[in-house]
Amino acid sequence: MNTRLCAYDQLTPEQRLQLLEVKVNAEQMVFCGTIESALHALPSQGHPAICAFVLLDDGRPVAFLLLKRQPFLAHWADADSATLHSLQVDERFQGQGLGKICLHALPEAVRKVWPQIRQLMLSVSPYNTSALAFYMSQGWVECGEAYRGERRLLFKLPPAQTEHLDAS
Repeated sequence: MNTRLCAYDQLTPEQRLQLLEVKVNAEQMVFCGTIESALHALPSQGHPAICAFVLLDDGRPVAFLLLKRQPFLAHWADADSATLHSLQVDERFQGQGLGKICLHALPEAVRKVWPQIRQLMLSVSPYNTSALAFYMSQGWVECGEAYRGERRLLFKLPPAQTEHLDAS
């Protein structure tokens, strides 16, 4: 597996077409929607407060996620955060750890586009027990209700890695 998380706007036209082939299974679709609905949330001219990322495996899109910050930040999110939306892993590749790869690569990707962001937040349906368990196993912490019973989860971004020079 040769994966990398890249910004949506860096995709080639062929990769954008391949992204449309990403499908989630029917049980998840009620929670995350379709790739078409997720892509519909992207402004046609781009916007500095919305950023989409695609996980490529050998250059082919296998997962997608969307981030938003002020002024598109959800009402339940803290001001210094970005909210995660529409994490979708193609059903043909589920069970291979691609969701974990996305989440592990996300802090560095966020620091590159929005260095002022200190945490990520998301909301999850309490009925989506597999998603709740997944996020919590990856270091996300439940911090109350987002809205209408949705659970609000928080992930503090680790400090940026800096190289230390040996003074000896």
